[in-house]
Amino acid sequence: MKVAVVGDIMLDTYWWGNVDRISPEAPVPVVVLDEKELRIGGAGNVALNTVALGVQTVLFSVIGNDDDGKSLFSLLQANNIVTGNIVVSDDRVTTNKTRIISRSQHMLRLDAEMTKDISESEQLLLLKNFTKFIETEKPSVVIFEDYNKGVLTEAVNAKMIAICKENNIVTTADPKRKNFFSYKGVTMFKPNLKEVKEGLNVLIDEINESFLSDVHRQLEQKLHHSISLITLSERGIFYQHQNSSKIIPTHIRSIADVSGAGDTVIAVASLVYAQTKNVDLSASMANIAGGLVCEEVGTVPINKDKLLKECCELLC
Repeated sequence: MKVAVVGDIMLDTYWWGNVDRISPEAPVPVVVLDEKELRIGGAGNVALNTVALGVQTVLFSVIGNDDDGKSLFSLLQANNIVTGNIVVSDDRVTTNKTRIISRSQHMLRLDAEMTKDISESEQLLLLKNFTKFIETEKPSVVIFEDYNKGVLTEAVNAKMIAICKENNIVTTADPKRKNFFSYKGVTMFKPNLKEVKEGLNVLIDEINESFLSDVHRQLEQKLHHSISLITLSERGIFYQHQNSSKIIPTHIRSIADVSGAGDTVIAVASLVYAQTKNVDLSASMANIAGGLVCEEVGTVPINKDKLLKECCELLC
């Protein structure tokens, strides 16, 4: 298989340390740093997950011409992610989220980012790269991973989805609020419950299959998509395709960190569906994968062997 991941990529910086006193200058903990670590985040983490599952992965994004961008490029290449279609901009900064962690607890997060839409010239270059790739490489699936950092504009989304439709390529989207309804015609739409609530402006009283089926119908009226895949946090995952719907409950886990779980879910669901066209299997495996990565601190890709082992135990 071959997959294209389009969206906002970022650098995740982790500062690990210990806290044993309060600052005399202000009522805040003093973190004594032990270790610094750089990881790939955002749409890059989706790409990490698809690579971890053995799939050739090509990334499409826009980053800044800065030190963080260079560090991110090095990390992507070291992890066998194809970077030749990433646009480097002199007018943007590379998103960097710095997390300070002590004893597996997040103490503070610092964000350096730019959220305005990429420029028209950057959009045209991104679309040129994407069009050439689709026509020559014919990937199995294209994943849109939106973090509201300006890469996935309405125009970019519409044109890329249209190109994929012309070439009969499966498309999946993990949206954010800003361009929530710009993924018209996508194959699979994967919001979480909070994003559904904000996007449709609905009040949520009770989470049940009837309510979620109504949500699917409302989304379908606006997006004309095929599959709704809605993550429900600790309640599991819901899917609906045509008249078939189901809530798949979570499996008992020791949760350490939910960071990046949505990236893993969209990666696994996209690949399994593109390969099998089985929505139930896609949702079930994605549900297990999302739970597995929550057992780790920070954003980490899925471990293929662990995933297959649990799927055999829980689904076979």
